[in-house]
Amino acid sequence: MQGVDEDLGGFERGEDGELPAEDGNAVKLIRMVEQFVAAGVAVAGVDVGEAYGSPKSHVVFDALYRELTEKRGFGAKPCLFGRSRGGLWTSSWALTNPARVAGLIGIYPVYDFRTYPGVAKAAPAYDLTSEQLTARAAEFNPIERIAALAKAKVPVALIHGDVDKVVPLKENSAELVRRYQAEGAGDLVKLIILEGQGHNFFEGFFHSQPLVDFAIAKAKDGAAGK
Repeated sequence: MQGVDEDLGGFERGEDGELPAEDGNAVKLIRMVEQFVAAGVAVAGVDVGEAYGSPKSHVVFDALYRELTEKRGFGAKPCLFGRSRGGLWTSSWALTNPARVAGLIGIYPVYDFRTYPGVAKAAPAYDLTSEQLTARAAEFNPIERIAALAKAKVPVALIHGDVDKVVPLKENSAELVRRYQAEGAGDLVKLIILEGQGHNFFEGFFHSQPLVDFAIAKAKDGAAGK
């Protein structure tokens, strides 16, 4: 599994083998990753900065992909994990490389950069003005291109809160589902909606066994060349 969650890095076990108790949010993420590792799924990530899914981030992702597949012998089709704005990173790379992706999972992921971070903030990452990025949204905004993943039969599993005001459910995860359904691929998407939850570290987001099981299954499928 290839992850891009910026909150996974920099935490190590102490001499007693315990994770740092002072950072409970990081621990929630690490506990999730530990399930992947226990199932035999390797986890790797890379920092592309605040690229918001722009093509410049693909250069770094491509280098990571070559390192993992060509030099270290990992499976050629990883399952990509994007949390929050990480959804922009993973979906944009998947859209450019659908044959290299076994699946996508997301925890309240962003797929529409108009909702977060907003066009004005995203534009510099694309080396464009706000007006230029708006005019080229069909070219760059993942949600506007997501039908390509449906046509490529890339499976997706998502979990999202129904009162998320930072990354609205309707314009992001729910819209992805709608567009998959429009392509006749609705059966490839699993969307878990947590009622009364917003953009937070509620344990239910990170203890979702269906999400974990989906990721493990797809990562193993990718390793097997499926």
